[in-house]
Amino acid sequence: MRSRYTAFVRLDEPYLLRTWHPRTRPARLDLDPGMRWTGLEILGTTDGSAFHGTGTVTFRASFRGGSLHERSRFERVDGAWVYVDGEFLD
Repeated sequence: MRSRYTAFVRLDEPYLLRTWHPRTRPARLDLDPGMRWTGLEILGTTDGSAFHGTGTVTFRASFRGGSLHERSRFERVDGAWVYVDGEFLD
């Protein structure tokens, strides 16, 4: 989760696409170079250990003028954790 947040901050589209589940990955992203991310707070996790194949991360990502609150689902694919999808909260 933290690495994907950093990739959004840095507008690193290749990394974001590479860490997205092939089943739900878009063909491309439309990242906003004017977006100013200001922080990431991990609010909770479920599963996601070395013994699990799935997990969730609930987080709040702050940006200038607001925040994004989401519960993200991850799955392990070929040994690596990848983002599947998310549910917006609040």
